[in-house]
Amino acid sequence: MAIMVRDLPSNERPREKLILYGAGCLSNAELLAILLRTGTKDESVLHIAEQVLAFYKDMGLVAMMHASAAELAKVHGVGPTKAAAILAAVELGRRLSQKAAERVEIIHGPEDVAHFAMPRFRHEQKEHFAVMLLNTKNHILAMPDVSVGSLTASVVHPREVFQTAVRYAAASMILLHNHPSGDPSPSREDIAVTQRLVKAGKIMDIPVLDHIILGDERFLSMKEKGLLT
Repeated sequence: MAIMVRDLPSNERPREKLILYGAGCLSNAELLAILLRTGTKDESVLHIAEQVLAFYKDMGLVAMMHASAAELAKVHGVGPTKAAAILAAVELGRRLSQKAAERVEIIHGPEDVAHFAMPRFRHEQKEHFAVMLLNTKNHILAMPDVSVGSLTASVVHPREVFQTAVRYAAASMILLHNHPSGDPSPSREDIAVTQRLVKAGKIMDIPVLDHIILGDERFLSMKEKGLLT
C-alpha cells in the first residue's frame, strides 16, 4: 500500500516543510510535488514527482527546460494541467535567472561577461555565437546572436559581426558562444574564427577584447589563455 503525503507527519509533508524550514531544505522531488499538488487514488504526489524526475534521469533536471507539455503529460499521474504548472515554474525560474544577470551593467572582466551571458546560453542545445557590444565606458549596449550552429569561419563572417557593431555604434566588443557539451575548451575552429575577427576588429577600429566560451557552470576566456592574437 502506497504511503500518501497525508499519512506523513505534518513537518515532513512538502508544503508544510517548505513553510517551516524554507524551500532550500526540500529535495527536487518535494519541490515538484508542491507544484503537482495532488497524487492519484493509488499513488502519492511524491511518488509521481519521483517518476517525473526518473523520466529525465538520463539527461538530468535541465532537460525540463526543453520539455513540452505533451511529453510531461505522458508520465502517469501528471496530465496536461500538471504539466503546464511544471513548465510555468521552469519558465519563471529561467526569467528570474535572466533578470539577475541583467544587473550587470559594466564589464570589468571575463567573470562579468559569464555572469551576464550564462543564464541565456547555459541550456541551449545548439551552439549560439553572439557579440557583447560595449560603449567607451564598457557599458553593455546589446548582446545579439550572430549565428546558430557549428562555429566555423563560413558561418561567422566578419561582415555580419561588424555590421551589428556599427549599427549599435559600439566602441568595442566581446565575442562569446556556448558549448552544449558543457566543456568550454576551445576547438581549432574557435581559435581560427577568433583570430580572424580580432584582425578585422583592428581594421575597423572596433577592438575585440575577448572571446568567452560558456560551458556547464564553467567558462573560458581566450584572452586569459593567450589565444586572442
